[in-house]
Amino acid sequence: MPEKSSIEQLKADIIAKKERTLQEQFERVLTLVKVLRQECPWDRKQTPESLAHLLLEESYELVHAIDQRDETEMKKEIGDLFLHLCFQVLLGEERGTFAFTDVFEALCHKLIIRHPHVFSDATAETEQDVLKNWETLKLKEGRQSLLDGVPTSMSELLRAYRVQKKVSGVGFDWPSDQGVLDKLAEEIEELKNALSKEEKEDEFGDLLFTIVNYSRFIDTNPEDSLRKATNKFISRFQKIEEKVQASGRNWQEYTPEELDGLWTLAKEQ
Repeated sequence: MPEKSSIEQLKADIIAKKERTLQEQFERVLTLVKVLRQECPWDRKQTPESLAHLLLEESYELVHAIDQRDETEMKKEIGDLFLHLCFQVLLGEERGTFAFTDVFEALCHKLIIRHPHVFSDATAETEQDVLKNWETLKLKEGRQSLLDGVPTSMSELLRAYRVQKKVSGVGFDWPSDQGVLDKLAEEIEELKNALSKEEKEDEFGDLLFTIVNYSRFIDTNPEDSLRKATNKFISRFQKIEEKVQASGRNWQEYTPEELDGLWTLAKEQ
């Protein structure tokens, strides 16, 4: 990083409004992050660990913008996410472990190796062929288990989905969705018959895991499905709130039947 005497010039270059090429914009962002790291008390204190939860938050905010089909917010949230990636690389440079050139080289190498049907003479006619090749190549790279590398920091819904996708890639799977539906009915019965809290918790987990399994057979990501269902519920409940507030009555004054009627009206709207 330049001495303090040249920091002001860097700031002026960053702020200057002018046309920039893609490379110039990229270098501008990197310089901006380095200036913040040196000049800002908050940025100086950060570590990879302290920034990890913020990286997740920015990812969720980008997903929210995508769900809302809000192009303006998508642009902003992609920028926020990219900022965190730049910060992590800067911290890697400070530790002397990696730089952006290493990150890009590793990425290109991995994608080339794992797409032999594009960059070599392997064949893959379907999406399923690609996924099978992908998992086989991962094992050849030195992983001891097919399930190595599934992050424990994922939401458990998505983690279950990833585990199931991976094992299905080597043929460990139900032959059809009917088998999953039968298993689902079985798990519901077992949950009904569970007696202790521990048994109920165990059977409920099995039920959730089976539901996630079924999501693959209808070609939907369970995280996306649940997020949409939750958003739909929020939207409908807010319509009920509007009705309750407009009535001047308290929630406690409504009977279950009246609330159910408001819910039905919200669904129709």
